[in-house]
Amino acid sequence: MTHVSLRDGEEPEALLKRFQTGMQRSGILRELRNRRFFRSKGEQARLDRARSLRRQRRRRNR
Repeated sequence: MTHVSLRDGEEPEALLKRFQTGMQRSGILRELRNRRFFRSKGEQARLDRARSLRRQRRRRNR
């Protein structure tokens, strides 16, 4: 779980932004979205392969 504490003189909006950034980096929200519906191992493997191919194509085109 992501934990942030208020720093001296920090605005509440900045605290919220740090919390949201920490949540994105930890991958908690992505995992929640993935677990919302059941996926079989075969389906998850197919999606992982497609994600990997997209990532490889993007790296190759740079």
